[in-house]
Amino acid sequence: MSTTPRIAIAGAGLGGLVCARVLQQHGLPATVFERETDPDARSQGGTLDIHEDTGLAALRTAGLFDEFLALSRPESQEWRLYDRHATLIRHDQADEDDLSRPEIDRGQLRALLLGSLAPGTVCWGHSVRAVTPLPHGTARLHHHNHTTEDFDLVIGADGAWSRVRPALSDAQPSYAGVTLVEAHFDDVDHRHPGIARLVGRGTMSAKAGRRSLVLQRNSNGHVRAYINFRGPQDWHAGVDLADTEAVRARLLAQYQGWDKSLLDILRDNEGGFINRPMFVLPVPHTWRRVPGITLLGDAAHLMPPAGVGANLALLDGAELAQSLIGHSTIAEALDAYESVMLPRAAENAKTAQQMLAGLMPDTDSDDAAFPDSLWPAAPLPDSRPAHTS
Repeated sequence: MSTTPRIAIAGAGLGGLVCARVLQQHGLPATVFERETDPDARSQGGTLDIHEDTGLAALRTAGLFDEFLALSRPESQEWRLYDRHATLIRHDQADEDDLSRPEIDRGQLRALLLGSLAPGTVCWGHSVRAVTPLPHGTARLHHHNHTTEDFDLVIGADGAWSRVRPALSDAQPSYAGVTLVEAHFDDVDHRHPGIARLVGRGTMSAKAGRRSLVLQRNSNGHVRAYINFRGPQDWHAGVDLADTEAVRARLLAQYQGWDKSLLDILRDNEGGFINRPMFVLPVPHTWRRVPGITLLGDAAHLMPPAGVGANLALLDGAELAQSLIGHSTIAEALDAYESVMLPRAAENAKTAQQMLAGLMPDTDSDDAAFPDSLWPAAPLPDSRPAHTS
């Protein structure tokens, strides 16, 4: 670009941070505004499998691939599938040198990206209230403290409930009909050997009808559980979500008839339960160009969890930065970026919807426990069906 543009990124998630990183590599400064007060203000979520053609490609672009590999867990690509009787139906394990989808804790990946940025890039405790377009293609960013600041480009990387998105689109997230309730286990190999056996080194899913139980191994002996079911958003009506035992009783009632080893996921967790209703944006979600404003990640294409959300956010961020570097004007850069990102997002969102319908049908039948077309990765050479004793 002929002059150095003023670039603001709303949100210090994975997509916004990789965008800032790639821009800085090429001499384009960017300021990231984040409402959290510091990097450790809250838990950053569970483990992510980073895919070769999306997330890993973005990390290569950012020059962080080797650092990522040092933190990642290729062995955690292991998947186990059970029925509600705890019979092991399928077991996929990656080869030792398979790096197609290595796992990493989201917090570790975010810390890697933060550490790659110039000091002062992220303004902590600075949430964005809104963005408004200005004449001549610029945009005004409205801060939480009612001050304003003008930029040549504002990038909305601020997630599901983006404050930047209303400048481009009237779309609002809507409930997808499925809720995830999160639970936690620490020092799992010593304190919860039954849970450790179920999850193995990676991820397990037990499924029947409109319900499933998922365990994901994180680093340092930590396991996250996701209790997933189709139903109304107010499934907990009459129960205080802060009352752990009352929530536990309500969940156990939903999983009557499941094997005891699986019900231990509901009985033995450490701490309380976290209610996470699933929200999605319309598909396709598009907008008419507004000069000086764009979106990436969940702000642009919030979809059901299908293993692609974080990967697409990383790819969006890297590609947007590359487009800004490679074009002479911001308008040309956004044309190039959005012409690729929006169709890709729509295609992935449709696939995620189909996966959700297959994984969480509106039925209690145990039939079609996990169709091959919905398995998270193609069968690996040493995959084999097995059964528990």
